[in-house]
Amino acid sequence: MSLKIRLRQQGRTNRQTYRLVVTDIRCPRDGKYLEMVGWYNPFSDENNCHVHADRIHYWVGQGAQITPNAEALIAKVAPHVIKEIREKRQEKRVKKAAKRRALNRAKSAPAKAIVEKPKREAAESKEPKAAAKPKAPRAKKAQTEA
Repeated sequence: MSLKIRLRQQGRTNRQTYRLVVTDIRCPRDGKYLEMVGWYNPFSDENNCHVHADRIHYWVGQGAQITPNAEALIAKVAPHVIKEIREKRQEKRVKKAAKRRALNRAKSAPAKAIVEKPKREAAESKEPKAAAKPKAPRAKKAQTEA
């Protein structure tokens, strides 16, 4: 099940409020959700948004992805949360790249060892071949005209 942290519309016409929710990607924008992790009221001047940072960390750890609009809201309210998420993402990329580099080096190392082997050692390591037996000549196929 793929999870997203996204905004869910609430309220009446021309007076929208939003909930920051964790939902399955197959659910519609205003459909069911697993958990509400915050809210946003664009018409309120003071205290217009709230985010549960610990729950966002939990769901991102479970594999949830944050939509761009939700990420912008979280960055506005709790920038330390987004900073930590980006740092973890960067650490994963670096670790994956290091693993890929090590794998590529391991693949190319045996090939270089074979190429760098001196000719003298290569000649000594080969065993003398047994006398080749002469092959019997093949019979030619008769061409028939039809």
